[in-house]
Amino acid sequence: MAADEEGESGEVRRPSSKKTARKTAKKTSSVRAGSRESESESERTARRVSAPRAMRYAAEQLKELLGRAPESVSSVKPTEDGWQADVEVLELERVPGTTSVMATYRVVLDKEGELVAYERTRRYTRGQIDRR
Repeated sequence: MAADEEGESGEVRRPSSKKTARKTAKKTSSVRAGSRESESESERTARRVSAPRAMRYAAEQLKELLGRAPESVSSVKPTEDGWQADVEVLELERVPGTTSVMATYRVVLDKEGELVAYERTRRYTRGQIDRR
C-alpha cells in the first residue's frame, strides 16, 4: 500500500483504487439515469397538477409576490397550457370589516403549477354583493 499523500489544500489523502472510484461513479450515474428513464420528458411536461394543488400553488405564489395573504380562491379552471384561478385578497383592512377593500387577482399557472402571469381584475368592498 502506498504512503499517504498531501493534497493541494494541505489535507492528507489516502490513495484509492481508480477501479473502485469508477465503479462508484458508474453506480451513481446509473441510478440517476434509471429514475429519469422511467419517465420520459414528454410524460413529465404533459402531466398537469390536480385542481386542489393548483389552487394552493396559485394562493402561495401570489402571496409571495404581493406580500398579502389571500383570503380565498374563488375559481379555478383548466386551460390548454395549465390552470387559471381567481384569488381574493384583502388589500386594505378597515373598520367595520364590511368596508375593507378586497381585490380579485387572475392567476395563470403552467401545467406544473408554476405562476406565469397574474393581474388584478376587480376591486370592491368586502360587504359588496355582485349584481347581474
